[in-house]
Amino acid sequence: MYQIEIKKHVLKFNLPAGTSRGIMYEKPSWFILLRDVKNPETVGLGECGLLPGLSIDDHPEYENTLAGISKWMENEEITQILQQQLKDWPSIRFGLEMAWIDLQTGGKKILFPGEFTRGRQSIPINGLIWMGDQKNMLNQIEKKISEGWHCLKLKVGAIDFKEELFLLKYIRNAFSPAELELRLDANGGFTTETALDKIKHLAEFGIHSIEQPIMPDMWDEMAELCIHSPIDIALDEELILHKDLKNRETMLKHMRPAYIIIKPSLIGGFESAGSWINIASDLDIAYWITSALESNIGLNAISQWTSTLQNPLPQGLGTGLLYSNNFESPLVVKPGFLSHDPSKIWDTKSLTSTNSNE
Repeated sequence: MYQIEIKKHVLKFNLPAGTSRGIMYEKPSWFILLRDVKNPETVGLGECGLLPGLSIDDHPEYENTLAGISKWMENEEITQILQQQLKDWPSIRFGLEMAWIDLQTGGKKILFPGEFTRGRQSIPINGLIWMGDQKNMLNQIEKKISEGWHCLKLKVGAIDFKEELFLLKYIRNAFSPAELELRLDANGGFTTETALDKIKHLAEFGIHSIEQPIMPDMWDEMAELCIHSPIDIALDEELILHKDLKNRETMLKHMRPAYIIIKPSLIGGFESAGSWINIASDLDIAYWITSALESNIGLNAISQWTSTLQNPLPQGLGTGLLYSNNFESPLVVKPGFLSHDPSKIWDTKSLTSTNSNE
């Protein structure tokens, strides 16, 4: 028999975070505290990282669904709840799966022990440049380059396109593609009429890849882009829509992207993410893992799982420093790498106390 407790924690961005969907100042997360009644001192901790306006389970019944897990557990096994009751709630499914794995491994937030959690292996990561005006983005770029990052991901599609081209030209005047890898993320910000033309202009600056140039669920248009684009295309938001394995395979066979971007909390957790990787690998489609702006609790679990995959590409896992009220953790971000320092301790008192930040 298991007991479950839900705590809400609103994460506050240090600086406004700009995307093609607008500017974010805060992000809500709900945390699942899972206990076995026979050993209540051990707590499995999971994060339900909802992205308002993007997660398919951004729904008025979200908190009621979270509250309903306790009732389901009276009659169902947790594995069945993950597969059946939560199949339409990917971020909740991810949070419960994380809590369940953590509980099974002793409640110490070491979900996937290995060389990474022992501090002997680092994960290559990209630096993230948020959308903003030209001056703001230029300042971010200069700071990252001065820190020593060798792979940058730039959000594009919101400011004037000529200004975005100026930024890329500025970077390439100083650093060649061999010295600095550039990834772009449009978050569906280009129209189907202008996407290919814009991508051709962007290609002049030696771009590694561009994520989701047009909105998801436009199969034929995206397939055409994947054929004709001079920049390798990566699918991101596209993956959120597909729960059925057969449908996932059909979509990837139709579009044939160069990459897919795996965000466990947006697609239903680690098991679901693994199925995407297996399907993509069979089709010779590469991938990398990206967090979805979770706190350090969710990021920790995703990073540990990612370390087991031995993927040599830079991953999108450098988001732990975004918030003013994040949780102190063993995660350490250095230019181009994420590591786990076993000597550092966790601070999750705001969740385990009665006065958590609502």
